[in-house]
Amino acid sequence: MRPEERDENRLISNKSRNLPAEAQSRLVFSLISESKISISGLTPSTSSYIIGYICSKTKTMATLTKQDVWDLLQQVADPEIPVLTVIDLGIIRDVKIHDDGLTEVIITPTYSGCPAMNMIEVNIRSVLQENGIDPLKVTTVLSPAWTTSWMSEEGKRKLKEYGIAPPVEGTADKGALFGESPKPECPHCGSQHTELIAQFGSTACKAMYKCLDCKEPFDYFKCH
Repeated sequence: MRPEERDENRLISNKSRNLPAEAQSRLVFSLISESKISISGLTPSTSSYIIGYICSKTKTMATLTKQDVWDLLQQVADPEIPVLTVIDLGIIRDVKIHDDGLTEVIITPTYSGCPAMNMIEVNIRSVLQENGIDPLKVTTVLSPAWTTSWMSEEGKRKLKEYGIAPPVEGTADKGALFGESPKPECPHCGSQHTELIAQFGSTACKAMYKCLDCKEPFDYFKCH
């Protein structure tokens, strides 16, 4: 083995010593892709890892279905309300697998300018690419606009368990200045004897309420 090959193997060993086999394979594959090392300079065990890794990813892409992508997206949590996934929120509008192998995920923000959307896109890319889905494109569409009716019933249940009152469908939160505000059920005690404290809570998509029975304040996820 040439001296430079020994150095390459030592570099891999130092970087991946405490990593599981899958992570070691990703590291070596990335180094080869960037032409930082040559596969001819790898030890037999490392070569076996990387060949197995390439084969597994080739199989994954060859058999990839839209349902596979939807299932993986269940792992992507909302940065602002981590008990909810992007599926719970209903912001995933569609998944497309193009003939050229490109996987496209189409998302709609809960409202224009939502600061969490950039992080959500990063997390979508991270989860899918870690599972071998590449090339990948995340497309944002603004029309039709997102509505709380797109939230899943499971997501609304999770909100309540988390201490946030889910949206009361059919209420006019945006017109609260011109009519009576919604009366969400208190997520702490279940009372409907609640009152609006502020139109904006911890984030712009929530309002602040107070329960007049248990006296606890709570966020209400406004109906859109």
